[in-house]
Order: sequence, then C-alpha cells, then structure tokens
Amino acid sequence: MTATAPITQDLVTLPRKLPDGPINLVGLTRNALREVLIAHGTPEKQAKMRVGQIWQWIYEKGVRNFSDMTNLAKPYRALLAEQFVIQVPEVVSKQVSLDGTRKYLMRIAGGHEVETVYIPEEDRGTLCISSQVGCTLTCSFCHTGTQKLVRNLTAGEIIGQVLVARDDLGEWPEIGAPKNETRLLSNIVLMGMGEPLYNFDNVRDAMKIAMDPEGISLSRRRITLSTSGVVPEIAKTAQEIGCQLAISFHATTDEVRDKLVPINKRWNIAELLDALRTYPKVSNSERITFEYVMLKDVNDTNEDARRLIKLIKGIPAKINLIPFNEWPGSPYQRSDWDRIQAFADIIYKAGYASPIRTPRGEDIMAACGQLKSATERERKSRKQIQAEAGL
Repeated sequence: MTATAPITQDLVTLPRKLPDGPINLVGLTRNALREVLIAHGTPEKQAKMRVGQIWQWIYEKGVRNFSDMTNLAKPYRALLAEQFVIQVPEVVSKQVSLDGTRKYLMRIAGGHEVETVYIPEEDRGTLCISSQVGCTLTCSFCHTGTQKLVRNLTAGEIIGQVLVARDDLGEWPEIGAPKNETRLLSNIVLMGMGEPLYNFDNVRDAMKIAMDPEGISLSRRRITLSTSGVVPEIAKTAQEIGCQLAISFHATTDEVRDKLVPINKRWNIAELLDALRTYPKVSNSERITFEYVMLKDVNDTNEDARRLIKLIKGIPAKINLIPFNEWPGSPYQRSDWDRIQAFADIIYKAGYASPIRTPRGEDIMAACGQLKSATERERKSRKQIQAEAGL
C-alpha cells in the first residue's frame, strides 16, 4: 500500500532553545554541534576539535557542567556556559522491582512524562527507552496504546534517557581512573512508549549518538528497534541506523491482527513480510525478532503456531513469546503456561529459536506492554477498552 501522507509524525517540533534562551547540546549530531558552535563564536578552524572535546565530556564522561571540561580554556568554558546547557530529562520517580528491574518516570519539556525501564540480567543490562509521549497505534493489548499520542520526543530526550540511566547506575568513569570495560547498561531496546518509526529522524540521531565510538560507544548489534510494522520506513532503518530489528507481530491472520495491532489495516501481514524479506540486513547472524504476545483464546492455538511458521518461511528469524502482562482494565488474559509451552515447542521443532520471555518488573508495572505515564493517563473502563478493541 502506498502511503498518502508523510510517515514521521512530527506533531510538535520543539525548538532546541530552552525558555531562557540557552541551547541544549544533548541530542545534537556532530555536524549540528559543529554548526551551532561556529554560529555562537567558536572559530571555524577550531570547531572540529571543540566538537570532539565537548562530545567526549558529555557522552563518555557524563559531565553536565562546562566548568568541569578542564581541557578547555576558562574563557571558552565561560562562553559556552553563557550560551548553552547540557540538559537531560528530570527523574520524577524511580521504582525498583523485587527482581531488580528499575522503572523511571521522567519529565521532559512541556511538563510531559515518559517511562524508561532498566532490566538487569546475568550477561547484560538492557534499557528500554521511549520515543513518543503516548502512542497513536492503539494496540488493544498494550497499556500505552490506551494513552493519547501527545508528541514525538526530540533526539535529546531519547538519548537523555540513556544518560539518566547511566547516572543512576553510577556508570560514568572516574576522571583519571583506568578505563573499565564492564557495562551495566550494555543494550538498548526501543520498545518503550511510542512507535519509533513514526519518529524516525529523532530516533536515528539519538541512536547514532549512542553508537558513536568516542562516547557511549554501543555496538549497533546491541541496539534493537521494535516496530509494529511501518512498512515504508523499514528499509531506512537498516540503511540509516543499522540496528537490530524486532517486529511487534502478535497474530497470524489479518482478521486478528487488525484488532490487536490496528496499523495492520494500513500495511497488512503480506505487505509487512514482503518488506522483511528484502530487509537489507537479514541474515542468519542478524535475524529479525518476531515478538508474539500470548493472549488466552485469542492467538495461542497450535494452528496459530503452524501458520506463524509458514508465514515467516524464508526469513532468518527468532520468535520471542511474551506472556501477556495484565494491566488495570486490560481486555485480555495471559495464556496458560502449558499452552505457551506447547506453542513454543511447535516453533522450536520447526527450527526457530522460540524463547519465552520471563516477565520482569510486573510488581511495578514495568513489564512489556505496561508502560504508561501517570500524568497523561486517560482513565478508561474495561468495557470502553474492549469496545475499542472490537471484542
């Protein structure tokens, strides 16, 4: 299907200037940082060097005050402090689950709030970040989908979530101390609030900053972008970001997926799978992840499992089975455990990895599909939600 309107939902393009005037440097690409420094008095011949110095202070060392940038001359530091700020989202609250999961409620410009979740595991630490305030997709099983879309996050607000989490984890290096390669925050997943591909440019710029070798320096293979299926932007994701791809799939027929993931009415299963088969980075070493939430008596039959195998034939893939995480008013229930295991067994015997995701942070509403910022919450009854889902 051909798109009839621009894909990126640039609902509100916020100026980079804060109310009092200073420009926030967080989220600027290297080129943009160079341009803004030159425009505010940095000699052009020095600009490349200054960009490298400031970049490392912000993204490698976690410094927020220009006065701490000791390899810059004091007059230049004063000039920077007059015109710029290094600002990240404000932590409104932090909750820590019994399993160690941390959920942050962060306030951004305009008083809006988003949620970010850090999930510690034995071999990694994953940060689930948001790309929009709310969401426009209204996926009926997702708590965020019951919240109206307010606006896109800027690149600074997206990468700012990473900086805030590293603050809380105490992961910035001590100045002068030997470099420590151990990472508490080793992976990023764009699976929080919002559809990342409806905010492509800001997501791309933020992830380029995360991957920059002179800063946070995460490998592109450590970053996964999850989309519900914005087909025209899928190839661009490989070309301009290069990260791993996950698909919020959840159904094996258009009839069911139309209800669970309404974007399917615009780009159906066949169109989505065609885009994935030609995805530039598809290979056995970089498989596409199909996310499949297990909903009791909705999408969890043996027939669904067999249809799923046929649908993804020819696509290097793994299937993440997600036990449904219930939330107040949710119109669905989690599939029984033996049903989930039987579904996984069919997938596995067909030659696909089919891990069952262990629910994390359920006691603090931090599990997959449960995120929803408190101040933007629309209070809906179970009956209203069921009606909207067509149940």
